[in-house]
Amino acid sequence: MIIRALEKHDPPHLTHLMEQLGYPASSEELIQRFRLLDDHSDYHTLVVEWNDQLIGFAGLHRGLFYEANGSYVRIVAFVVDESIRRKGVGKKLIQAIEEWAIAQNISTLVLNSGNREERQAAHHFYTQMGFKAKSTGFSKSLI
Repeated sequence: MIIRALEKHDPPHLTHLMEQLGYPASSEELIQRFRLLDDHSDYHTLVVEWNDQLIGFAGLHRGLFYEANGSYVRIVAFVVDESIRRKGVGKKLIQAIEEWAIAQNISTLVLNSGNREERQAAHHFYTQMGFKAKSTGFSKSLI
């Protein structure tokens, strides 16, 4: 298993993971989306490769605190293929995120996760990885 930065040829191979995450998209949409993300230096994507297949990924965004000094990394997307969950892949991906953040001189990770029943296993995983539930997120569509 290799955890590495996203490469230009990877986005079409993430369609199954985006669908499992609850955000289906075509290969063409992902190529365009990741091209835009790649143009912004505050975004970084890690992928998990195993047997020449992408089996997980994490989308990361660096940000600055308003409420404190310093910066944080928000895990914007996080998924491990459902066929291999609970085998330590997610834990290794979180550890890789932590290592990357520390190398960027960042000391805080944050993430949001939906309050739906099907997210309970994910919530348990996050607390096992040391995250604390601290807030409720809100969203409003403007279009």
